[in-house]
Amino acid sequence: MIAAILHSAMPAGQPGQPGQPGGTGPTRYADAKPLVIEELERPEPRAGELGVSITYSSLCHSDLSVVDGSRVRPLPMALGHEAVGRVVTVGEGVNDVKEGDHVVLVFVPSCGSCRACAAGRPALCHRAAETNGSGDLLHGEALLKTAEGKRINHHLGVSAFADYAVVARESVVVINDDVPDTVAAMFGCAVLTGMGAVLNTAAVQAGQSVAVFGLGAVGLSAVMAASLAGASDIIAIDPNPGKHQLALDCGATAVGTPDDAGELIAEATGDGVDVVVEAVGSAKVIASCLEHVTRGGAVVSVGLPHPSAELTVPALQFAGAGKRLLGSYMGDAVPERDIPRYLEHWRAGKLPVELLYTDTKPLREINEGLDALAAGQVVRRLFQA
Repeated sequence: MIAAILHSAMPAGQPGQPGQPGGTGPTRYADAKPLVIEELERPEPRAGELGVSITYSSLCHSDLSVVDGSRVRPLPMALGHEAVGRVVTVGEGVNDVKEGDHVVLVFVPSCGSCRACAAGRPALCHRAAETNGSGDLLHGEALLKTAEGKRINHHLGVSAFADYAVVARESVVVINDDVPDTVAAMFGCAVLTGMGAVLNTAAVQAGQSVAVFGLGAVGLSAVMAASLAGASDIIAIDPNPGKHQLALDCGATAVGTPDDAGELIAEATGDGVDVVVEAVGSAKVIASCLEHVTRGGAVVSVGLPHPSAELTVPALQFAGAGKRLLGSYMGDAVPERDIPRYLEHWRAGKLPVELLYTDTKPLREINEGLDALAAGQVVRRLFQA
């Protein structure tokens, strides 16, 4: 099998400078090639696991955060956590999935028995957090090795920038064959996270007002979810004007840059929106979002700030104005429940996920993809090994 391996993190520097992503000089990732396509021994699934032939994998900002060191992971690691594929091998004890099944891969393989899973919150599974953090799989130690026997860590139990992956049974959701792979590939992370932030974490109701800061695939999925929920005003904010028309196509009622946000929200609601979804990954943006919600409103944070980032906000906003700051990991999703539900909305024409698809490139161009994502030139670029 082949896979894209990260051996050492590579800080991104300041976008806009020569030689940096989005800058005027050589694109940094394409030149330095932090991800290396390597041949690995093809592992067989153990009990409770599946072997999956990867059809498409999708590049996400969470992958970029590992490459630039914002998300610290054990290296070397085979990256990629959002993908679609076909089951080719079934491990012992797996009775509800068969060879040939069409599957979406999800990056939290919930154990079903820890405190979070017992409370109905599998996205916060304790065992999955531990194994994802260590680079192992839910049912055992890492299986990936080089020809020389060197261990390669798994990325979030998936490692999808490859032509094949062994994953826990709990890392897949079986879907019908009618879903195109270019659509299905985005359901395991972007759609689950953005949709779930609105429908699960915030539980937006018809007639409420919503603002979304950050119009990557997660933020645009949140825009679609707000439209699906019947929000009266959906204000989409991103400094990149190139994403504004796409947000309108996804269901936004108004679009603008961060400089426009206050005016747009005031025009729509007078005193702030009911819910703000923060999909940027910035402590500064989280703080500003709290200023844009009305009394009793909620900010839902789904972005991933650098671990060293700290948040400073006026404490009186909480008890004094009843505002809430809610964290949302993987959109508080229950993948086995939510992915089929969201696919039904897609079939009904109410969830235009195909709008998020930018293009497909060969896996050997993964480093160029990092540059394009960092520069905001793509929403969801898919890769084929």
